[in-house]
Amino acid sequence: MNLKRAVAAGLVGTAVMTCLMLVAPVLGLPRLAIGQLLSTLLAVSIAFLPIGPAAGWALHVAFGVLLAIIYAAAFAGRLPGSPLARGALYGVLVFVLAQLTFMPLVGAGVFSRGDVPMILGSLLGHLVYGGLVGIIYGEPASAPSVAPKPA
Repeated sequence: MNLKRAVAAGLVGTAVMTCLMLVAPVLGLPRLAIGQLLSTLLAVSIAFLPIGPAAGWALHVAFGVLLAIIYAAAFAGRLPGSPLARGALYGVLVFVLAQLTFMPLVGAGVFSRGDVPMILGSLLGHLVYGGLVGIIYGEPASAPSVAPKPA
């Protein structure tokens, strides 16, 4: 695994996904205030400490980088297809994980309680994130081959 490429992929993928979330209302998709949601969740989980949205955004970026590292370590060499296809498939996996865990944690319910625009916006964001992670991370490093010693 190449940690530098994984971190770079996570940062870029998260940045672009964040930009998409910020322009989502212009595209007719619901606004998702991820910084506020995560900071509220974080504040509740650590005894109601007042934590601002900046902490939520920082957590969002940290998750994006962590998920890219997990992709590089566990999925890049196992998923089929090109780097883009592998990344997009991973993005779908992250989307499902987010819909089953994160959305209920913030009170939005499993699969956003059937809110189709919210589900589509989340799926689009995760596909873009995953696709970029796949492209930027690229091909996984193959195991070094051991060449036979000349006789």
